Amino acid sequence: MSIDIKADPTIIWALLTNASDYPRWNTTVVSIDGAITKGNKIALKSTLDPKRVFKLTVKEFEPNKKLSWGDAMGTRVYTLTQNNAGQTNFTMNEKIGGPIFPLFAKMIPPFDQSFEQFAADLKKESETIMNSK
Repeated sequence: MSIDIKADPTIIWALLTNASDYPRWNTTVVSIDGAITKGNKIALKSTLDPKRVFKLTVKEFEPNKKLSWGDAMGTRVYTLTQNNAGQTNFTMNEKIGGPIFPLFAKMIPPFDQSFEQFAADLKKESETIMNSK
């Protein structure tokens, strides 16, 4: 999933790394508890399965460029790339796997629509902030 956002990467990064603010701007996230910093543990609740808490570790944290978090079953990666047109390309992908993954594969809902909504929400909020400067 990739989308161009008419905003500075610092604005997008601030949104991606402020855990308690996610439910305000992102309709796919119920809550995120914990600080989004390298090596830290966070607890995420998604609208895909609001009763389930995903206990994740922040694996990569390159300010304004790359953020990833995950567990033994998979990793979600966010990448920001500023282009010459004053836009930032936001890319999000999820790598799921592991030795016991086949046992759980049928229990995992499809992410495509949720990813598209996440990106649309991020674009809307980032551009709103950028335009208010």
